Amino acid sequence: MNACIVGWAHSPFGRLDALDLETLIGGVARDSLAHAGITGKDVDGIWLGHLNGGFVPEIFASSLVLQADDSLRWVPATRVENACASGGAALYAACDAIESGRARIALVVGAEKMTSVSGSEVARILGNASYVREEAAQGMTFPGIFAQMAQEYFARYGEHSATLARIAAKNHANGVRNPWAQMRKDLGFEFCNTVSEKNPIVAAPLRKTDCSLVSDGAAAVIIADAEVAKNFPRAIALRARAQVNDFLPMSRRDAISFEGPRRAWQQALGAAGCKVDDLSLAEVHDCFTIAELLTYEAMGLAPAGQGARLLADGVVAPGGRLPINPSGGLKAKGHPVGATGVSMHVLAAMQLAGEAGEMQVPGAELVGVFNMGGSAVASYVSILERQR
Repeated sequence: MNACIVGWAHSPFGRLDALDLETLIGGVARDSLAHAGITGKDVDGIWLGHLNGGFVPEIFASSLVLQADDSLRWVPATRVENACASGGAALYAACDAIESGRARIALVVGAEKMTSVSGSEVARILGNASYVREEAAQGMTFPGIFAQMAQEYFARYGEHSATLARIAAKNHANGVRNPWAQMRKDLGFEFCNTVSEKNPIVAAPLRKTDCSLVSDGAAAVIIADAEVAKNFPRAIALRARAQVNDFLPMSRRDAISFEGPRRAWQQALGAAGCKVDDLSLAEVHDCFTIAELLTYEAMGLAPAGQGARLLADGVVAPGGRLPINPSGGLKAKGHPVGATGVSMHVLAAMQLAGEAGEMQVPGAELVGVFNMGGSAVASYVSILERQR
């Protein structure tokens, strides 16, 4: 029996100096319960997606969710971590409990407070989500890891800096319409495509505009089994979902083949009984612009090396055949690591409920979500549709 999203909440993303981790978690937990029209006493289990790794002192954060509502006391709560896919992992753990019959209603929260440490410390913490002995220990950061992917892509398929700039420009233009986005500014293609004092090279060939933002933020969903969901005013079903994990060392795989994401998309679409062309839109994990380009090809939208044509033809733009990241993606919305996967599912649910405001894709019927941990190591793909 498929699980359904019956309520949700989303905080602003950005540098939120006035909000600590506990406040972020409590705020979206309370708001999601209210949105679904339930209280803590209706919840059978809590799952928190949270990387941490040293961003904040709290390493035992699962019960912070209980602060949102005293009636959540005694509800089992578990923190889930799977790098940048921690939010997706928490949501899938809740779905497992729902679909196994162990829970009927679950509360899933994704949250991260990243800006309390320096930029160099952020890079060090995130770098430890790589294969440390060959990557982080050799001085590689995630901008460096994805820059290496871009270098390999360019060597194999030609120079594509302008393609990456088009992705950045598209997502920043989309982010203007997202009230929760960290950066709501249309930067334009020329700015994104030009190395400048405001857009320096971070790790060649990636510029600042090719990299997602360091963010604070949180999101939450209420998940119910299909029978219980009939009692709620909204019900967005996870028609299918797939998780694939690849080897952690990049040395053991062809990084730009994105084989893990490719397999996850194939499995999820196959289980949903649909094709990628049946989707109305997709929210995908653009931690770096090269990741979105590789995702186009992993989804099957274009053959390897030909993802650029989707931008040239307007396929992935608003109003195109398959808009990608109408929310602005991680690029403009921000990337509070533990919150990202939950945020993507909230935005997908809003689209299907017709409640996405200025981000709304008209007539959205089927939405794909792709949340990724590490350098295409942990891949989570969901296919969502509206039940009611």
